[in-house]
Amino acid sequence: MSTPPRIDEGLWRELAPQTLGRLLRTYGSDQFDVCEDAVQDALLDAHRQWATRPPDDPRAWLTATARRRYVDRVRSDVRRRDREDRVARLEAPLAGEAAQGDDALLLLQLCCHPDLPRSAQVALTLRAVAGLTTAQIANTYQLPETTIAQRITRAKRRLADAGSGFPRREHTAERLGPVPDVLYVMLTEAHHTTSGAPARDADLAAEAIHLARLLRRASPASTEVAGLLALVLLTEARHPARVGPLDRLVPLDEQDRTRWDRALVDEGLALLDAVVPGASPGPYLLQACIAGVHAQAPDTASTDWAEIDVLYALLEHVTGRRNPTIALNRIVAQAMTTGPEVASASLDELTALHPRLPRVDAVRAHLLDRSGRTAEAASAYRRAIAATVNVAEQRHLRERLRRLGDG
Repeated sequence: MSTPPRIDEGLWRELAPQTLGRLLRTYGSDQFDVCEDAVQDALLDAHRQWATRPPDDPRAWLTATARRRYVDRVRSDVRRRDREDRVARLEAPLAGEAAQGDDALLLLQLCCHPDLPRSAQVALTLRAVAGLTTAQIANTYQLPETTIAQRITRAKRRLADAGSGFPRREHTAERLGPVPDVLYVMLTEAHHTTSGAPARDADLAAEAIHLARLLRRASPASTEVAGLLALVLLTEARHPARVGPLDRLVPLDEQDRTRWDRALVDEGLALLDAVVPGASPGPYLLQACIAGVHAQAPDTASTDWAEIDVLYALLEHVTGRRNPTIALNRIVAQAMTTGPEVASASLDELTALHPRLPRVDAVRAHLLDRSGRTAEAASAYRRAIAATVNVAEQRHLRERLRRLGDG
């Protein structure tokens, strides 16, 4: 018996939010739960049927199937008559919908409804648009899974109470405020998956680039959006050298930079050259500038670490020192300019304020290793291995621990 062909998971990731966006634009955001269930029903149908006979136009097939599933669910509801009247009025040809823009961006704007608090906007968007699981979102924010699940449920309920929520074309800018935050979390999860085996989620990274480009077109005057797109491009450019055989993580100081995607690097640097002069330094633009310094250096030794330290200092100032991850990254840069002992003292101060900060043991092990304190570094590596749930990251840390033993 032959094995059915495997369907590209990236296709599901791309089509699901676009299909959900089309249904919501047609039937209204008060139908969020019903539309989401209809899309999930259609995806299950697709998994069963496409394995043996993929359609010529997957997007149209999935949308048409989701519409039928929506109508099936509506008909079973006690308010059948009112909703079926609405279906008859609002059913529209796909060509007309496509002219209104990318459905994933429209769904982003819906999830960023002004009636929702920022935390709910981000959680709902990560779930509905990025396709992250509740567990992934919870890991990213270091919150209980039940808290995130409740946050998403309340967000859907508030959208339903608010009624149809897609903004008019001239009002889209007011809905884009939280979107960069969402795309940044997507980028972080794509390149530092919080759980499971893969070192990188390629489909999520591709979707982050796609949405960042759409956001740039929707907000051409925003230097922060430009900075976010540059950051996404420069981060993705490292991938060919960052992940080796068998999903092995290759740290920055060991990467073959000739393998970086030069087209993405050039695009990211050109974007920075166009927007940095005269721009107010925002968090994403500053992080893109840091990535740009790395991108312009042929190797770790040639990197302008003093400039990176200054940029991190600006970033801490702009964010009001609220982000301990930024402080942790700055400590790594400090180690290259002031030495591991001074950086270790800064790490002690940071962990006193944030004792459960992710990656702190990995950074501590790195600093202890550079200081020649092998036994203490080995203990820190073991703690870091126990703390991470990503298999690729665990392998990388075990390799570092093994090298200590060889030394």
